[in-house]
Amino acid sequence: MKLLCEVFRSPKKEGMYLFVKREEGLARVPETLLAMFGSPESALVFALESSRKLALADAATVLAALESEGFYVQMPPGSSPEPTLDPRQNTQQKEGALDAH
Repeated sequence: MKLLCEVFRSPKKEGMYLFVKREEGLARVPETLLAMFGSPESALVFALESSRKLALADAATVLAALESEGFYVQMPPGSSPEPTLDPRQNTQQKEGALDAH
């Protein structure tokens, strides 16, 4: 599989990038993610295929996320995803906090 991919840079968090299908743009990106990400700045448009070598992500993983979710978020090296990126993770953290007390 091969598709035209656009990568956006976050003005709020250095090293954070948002990959989307060029043809769809930001249409499938949740508003909550865009609010946390900031006003996306286009950084790159390129042809993405599973065999392509990416700096920090696996191309097949990015392609799968673009197909299923419509976007892929690349966090800076060494950082963990923000809890607000995955609502299921937030719920689990809240439940864990309740169980600990």
